[in-house]
Amino acid sequence: MSLALRPAADSDARSIAEIHVAGWRAGYRDLIDDAYLNALSVDARYEVWRRILAGGAGRVLLAEEGPCAQGFIAFGPAIDRELPVLTGEVYALYVDPRMWGRGTGGRLLGEASAELARAGRRSAVLWVFEANVRARLFYERYGWKADGGRRVERENFNLAEVRYQTQLN
Repeated sequence: MSLALRPAADSDARSIAEIHVAGWRAGYRDLIDDAYLNALSVDARYEVWRRILAGGAGRVLLAEEGPCAQGFIAFGPAIDRELPVLTGEVYALYVDPRMWGRGTGGRLLGEASAELARAGRRSAVLWVFEANVRARLFYERYGWKADGGRRVERENFNLAEVRYQTQLN
């Protein structure tokens, strides 16, 4: 079976929430307190993704092989007002940890970049935890570079994030 990418529908909110929580638990295990990660709720994330998908802000693509969701990417116009108006942003990219290393993330990132370019965006940004070496190497493999932007996630923990940027064709 081959990997297919399609726009996420409202009915995909549960699958996206499951991938999101699994991605946080596997990807951030050494970065964020275990108690916080273990307390993450698929039901709570489902409600967030249900609202996002119903609201129509930005785009969400789902990667699936047969009936099994394997990953998703959310993207759209850049949120940072300091950036040029024709800048896009990847808001979230998560792949089911059982599917890591199979090219799903690269396919999602490539398609989102292409869609942003078709929409007239000249560049795109994303934020990644500074200590998340695995994710940083992934983005760098696809041509993204840290651009000097920096912030600290303070909602539930203090963890530095760095901004990555790429030019779109």
